[in-house]
Amino acid sequence: MGWDGFLVLWCAVWGVVALIGYGMSLAGVTRAQRTVRLTGRVQRVREPRHGGSRKAGISVVVSYRDPASGREVIVTNDGERGDTVITCAWEGREIGVSHPRGRPHALRFSDTPEKPGRGLGWPGFAVFLVYVGLVALAAAGWGWPWALIGLGGAWAVSSAVQLPGAVRAKNRRVERLAAMETARGRVVAVLRDVSVDDEGHTSTTVTPVVSFTTGAGTAVTAYCASRLPDPAGAYGRDVTVHCTSADPAEFTLDRAAEHRSVERGVRFHALAVVVLVATTMAGTVLVRGPGEGLW
Repeated sequence: MGWDGFLVLWCAVWGVVALIGYGMSLAGVTRAQRTVRLTGRVQRVREPRHGGSRKAGISVVVSYRDPASGREVIVTNDGERGDTVITCAWEGREIGVSHPRGRPHALRFSDTPEKPGRGLGWPGFAVFLVYVGLVALAAAGWGWPWALIGLGGAWAVSSAVQLPGAVRAKNRRVERLAAMETARGRVVAVLRDVSVDDEGHTSTTVTPVVSFTTGAGTAVTAYCASRLPDPAGAYGRDVTVHCTSADPAEFTLDRAAEHRSVERGVRFHALAVVVLVATTMAGTVLVRGPGEGLW
């Protein structure tokens, strides 16, 4: 089988996968549609053990209302509760609780309540793979500049459409950073995870856990994503935390660094749009010929 045949087969297979996925979504039988999603509330928070693993998350006691019986259920996030761990918690916080339909004991937790989904992620990805196959087929038949037009053009349009939203999100983030209050915090634990790669090299991930109280009196325990000097020796260290009482999960130890980070993100997004547009234009010039221009 030549490249053309392989690419046609590629597009056909992923096209069938996409059709099956969209059909399952229309029938309401995808995994996301068969998941019961509830809102739980944290009743109690336990500080992580110093020197423990970050994989367990912050231990919490959660209550939620069982939709079948109407009874209040009290559970903990100890044990195997999905890939998402609770990284920030306080008493009264709403978190997501979910389980497969008909299996209420197979609970999963998430940092925030989740909206019902339609299970279109994998079918959408299959459509993207079909598009990649079609672009590769055009490049194989008409020349490699068509790959620049096909991929660069699609990504340029998508990135350009998302850029205004990214700018608005950046502005909102900057406003929230400026309005943050200051609280005194303390590193109550330092978590260590050791991993070994295929070549036998070991690496250690260090995660400080900070505890602080907002101006509204909410006691928060959270993994600290901000860079700390000597994080491995930060246990017991007092720190200054910038947070909001409305959403204590949105906190930082360095507002200036956070501000620079969001600014860099928007600049990178804008640069990506420019590069993708230039790539598309270069492909168009190569297809039409240097003397013909773009039009």
